[in-house]
Amino acid sequence: MKSINPYNNEVVFENTAITIEEVNNAIDASHNAFLKWRTTSMENRSKLFSKLSDVLEENKQKWGKVMTLEMGKPISQAIAEVEKCAWVCRYYAKNADSQLASMEIETDATYSGVRYDPLGVILGVMPWNFPFWQVLRFATPTIMAGNTALLKHASNVTESAKCIAEAFEKAGFPSGVFTFLPIESEKVEAIIKNPKVKGVSLTGSKPAGAAVASTAASEIKPSLLELGGSNALVVFEDCDIENTIGTCINARFQNTGQSCIAGKRLLVQKSIATKFINLLKEKIESLTSGDPLDENTYIGVMVNKEAAEELKEQLDDALNNGAKLITGGKCEGAYLEPTLVTEVTKAMRIFQEETFGPLLACTIFEDDEEAVELVNLSKFGLGVSLFTQDKQRIEKLIPQLDEGAVFVNELVKSDPRLPFGGVGISGYGRELSQEGILAFVNKKTIYIK
Repeated sequence: MKSINPYNNEVVFENTAITIEEVNNAIDASHNAFLKWRTTSMENRSKLFSKLSDVLEENKQKWGKVMTLEMGKPISQAIAEVEKCAWVCRYYAKNADSQLASMEIETDATYSGVRYDPLGVILGVMPWNFPFWQVLRFATPTIMAGNTALLKHASNVTESAKCIAEAFEKAGFPSGVFTFLPIESEKVEAIIKNPKVKGVSLTGSKPAGAAVASTAASEIKPSLLELGGSNALVVFEDCDIENTIGTCINARFQNTGQSCIAGKRLLVQKSIATKFINLLKEKIESLTSGDPLDENTYIGVMVNKEAAEELKEQLDDALNNGAKLITGGKCEGAYLEPTLVTEVTKAMRIFQEETFGPLLACTIFEDDEEAVELVNLSKFGLGVSLFTQDKQRIEKLIPQLDEGAVFVNELVKSDPRLPFGGVGISGYGRELSQEGILAFVNKKTIYIK
């Protein structure tokens, strides 16, 4: 299992995959750890996650560099990712006790209500684009609820996975509470079918999600899926143009555009389209591309050459079908220039498909009704951003949008305090907030006569 630096194509880390026998031993150890961990007090769990937060902060430079070397994330953004992981640990250390508190419900019983008990060993299947955040977003509430966690990470970020396991060890978690399994994807099905594994959470592609969900369903086990998106950035004529442009830049181009919740479809109202696109073009062309290890780099390389070439194919398809290239478009190795195209129609691939990289596709709309229609034409439903100062418009449009999240005058982002997830082919279930910590618990009804 090799990690190849996409900036210079050099092998930076190598790790050996474990055998199915070793996998089964790890599952047994995780189950045995669960039997003890489930009885651990919330106070003790909180102390350990507070310590984990400190460990992440102390090592953010070192572990940020690992991410940068493995998948090309600009170093400043990689460090910020580790900091965000520390935040989610602090959040649940502070709030998990109240989120998991038993709830009394008045009936004709002496006592009746609901309590929340952990299920057991939970498998997390995680992607490469946010090597630390995706894992901690899954593992923190899952473990805080009293479960234990197994991690199957993407094969190109196994060193990041090892660093996360090291962080749990440094923080003092008992052995088996968090376990990284360096395995190939073919072994995932057998892990889900293991009777000691009680659920699975996956962030990734639709095919991977469908395969995992099918296996989990066949075993009658809960699953949670976050499967990407094609978020719209909807720019109305009354927006604050300067702030909107800055937000759209970050929404599309941070992490070199390789984000499920990136703003990929830019919808601009016709009356301001020319002005907005011209200003946006200037901002895009001012973005600094370069070595991901340079702290001044904002646009790095994509995860590999194949990913860049796939995005270039989507771009070329649009240009061949009438889209207009405003800026960018050049592809060399794993690098694709930050790109803006206009005159994108709803029939084009870059409107219908997820574009996973630094490509922003612009479509013009006339009025609110057309904007809603364009947003909802996507099969994805992870999130949408609206840019307007009209409160009545906001209140009217929010219920009409088939999305897991609506952000107004802000990019769609994950926040430990808010539930995160999508509808349509973006998946089901919710991570983070109280919803996230209740994802893998037994909501046990209690009735005492």
